[in-house]
Amino acid sequence: MKTLGPAAFCLMEQCLCFDYQGLTVQVEDVRIRATYSHRKKIPITEGFVEVKDGGKWRQICNEEWSEMNSRVICGMYGFPSEKPFNLRPYKLLAKRRKKNYWGFSVNCTGNESNLSDCKLGKEIQLKGNNTCRRGMPAVISCVPGRAFAPSVSMGFRKAYRMEQPLVRLRGGAMIGEGRVEVLKNGEWGTVCDDNWNIRAATVVCRELGFGSAKEALAGGRMGQGVGSVHMNEVECSGFEKSLTECYFNRESVGCSHEEDAAVRCNVPAMGFNSRLRLGGGRNPYEGRVEVLAERNGSLVWGTVCSDSWGTMEAMVVCRQLGLGFASHAFQETWYWQGDASADSVVMSGVRCSGTELTLDQCLHHGKHVSCPKGSGRFAAGVSCTQTAPDLVLSAQVVEQTTYLEDRPMYALQCAHEERCLSSTADKADPNSYRRLLRFSSQIQNNGLSDFRPRASPHSWIWHECHRHYHSMEVFTLYDLLSLNGTKVAEGHKASFCLEDTHCDEGIQKRYECANFGSQGITVGCWDTYRHDIDCQWIDITDVKPGDYILQVAINPNYEVAESDYTNNIMKCRSRYDGHRIWTYNCHIGENTSS
Repeated sequence: MKTLGPAAFCLMEQCLCFDYQGLTVQVEDVRIRATYSHRKKIPITEGFVEVKDGGKWRQICNEEWSEMNSRVICGMYGFPSEKPFNLRPYKLLAKRRKKNYWGFSVNCTGNESNLSDCKLGKEIQLKGNNTCRRGMPAVISCVPGRAFAPSVSMGFRKAYRMEQPLVRLRGGAMIGEGRVEVLKNGEWGTVCDDNWNIRAATVVCRELGFGSAKEALAGGRMGQGVGSVHMNEVECSGFEKSLTECYFNRESVGCSHEEDAAVRCNVPAMGFNSRLRLGGGRNPYEGRVEVLAERNGSLVWGTVCSDSWGTMEAMVVCRQLGLGFASHAFQETWYWQGDASADSVVMSGVRCSGTELTLDQCLHHGKHVSCPKGSGRFAAGVSCTQTAPDLVLSAQVVEQTTYLEDRPMYALQCAHEERCLSSTADKADPNSYRRLLRFSSQIQNNGLSDFRPRASPHSWIWHECHRHYHSMEVFTLYDLLSLNGTKVAEGHKASFCLEDTHCDEGIQKRYECANFGSQGITVGCWDTYRHDIDCQWIDITDVKPGDYILQVAINPNYEVAESDYTNNIMKCRSRYDGHRIWTYNCHIGENTSS
């Protein structure tokens, strides 16, 4: 047999030819090889395109290279789009470098999520120095999303105008993944997974400043949303600027939140986990938090002061390390023996909002570390998990069950002792009445793991009013606010015993309060505190007639980690005329754009 190159071979003097065009690209790896001056930039957005084939890195001849090819490579590396660039320095560099070309050109349509989905183009004749005579090695330049733009370059920041987003992700454990939600008529809603595919998912990812989609997920894989299902049977060309520009079936109804669509996007390699690590844990998902910080001109590993350390800070650490959600935040870590050389505190005063991509983006003391507790046993620690609960209060139930009751003080003794009344009740006559704004609370777990109280059973508190143990002393906050947001009624911190009152069909109850039972809320179940239970109210005895906002906040201190805290607050408009109250327009926290 004699070889005639990759496109043909001859056997027993009969030659067979192959047309490779139409086959997909099969290579071991792909990279953007930055020039020396660009290599220290994070993320790397520009350079020569190289593929690894046969164990060697090879360049691609740009004679047949297109913008669509660049678009696909940029998408693979977590960038939403490609951009023009100055080719001259690359020409000069290519002349001086020894080249090792790959044997084919590439033919992408621009919709592919990976180079391996593109078709092989024309075969390149490999002729040593004469290969690709009319061209040079292919080069690309990508535009990073706003969250990943180099902070040193203010030019990037100025290039973006802050606008009301039309699409967002919720419930994802990692950067660049989550349940897809769209804004319609001022209300956030979900997308049904009928016909949901990688093309539509990529439109979402690029719109949000990520690259192409790695996965288009169906079946509520990132938890179930609330409110309306705004889009169904979505069809995208792949080149829309927003998912809202794609066609969808406006007549289709009947899609439930069990069918909520989600995405996983390609994100840039930012090296986030190279400056942070967990030490001393029993497994890779837990340990003392250790950060790399500059001290006296050199980089050293050290610990984080645990003053004010909580769930939000732990959430940022777990996300930065790619370990998912926080399950616990620890203020003592003496039982985890980390690296002894990293015992010194190098970071203190850390306060995170929970949306930061890295711990050093959170507020902290900078180089002037202040940690009264000192290091050692009081270093901050975390444990991480791939799934988390997500509690959502039913706004409809609150709206339907709100009413006023005038109740005599002598019948409120137990509730008074538990501080469920306004402070003016302390001096009230036993025969006087308190006016109570009553309502039911139905709280469902829409997440992917059970909601369990942080406190262990031996620290639960017996509540005489309800005749059971409360596992969370501050589970909800009830408040009545003026229209400008100031409190007009002294709300109270409602403690709960957590149990499965009802569950979706096919789901077994696991938690109950009776007989000192195990407490929690199972995925797909809900805990209902009826309007006629003690303390299930706001004391409005001293409130004057007017228009107000009824606000209920679940898990307000972030005591237990959840996949989404933005849906933990419910607000209703309320009108009180001194005798009756009307409650209307109840909605979950950010479920409206206002």
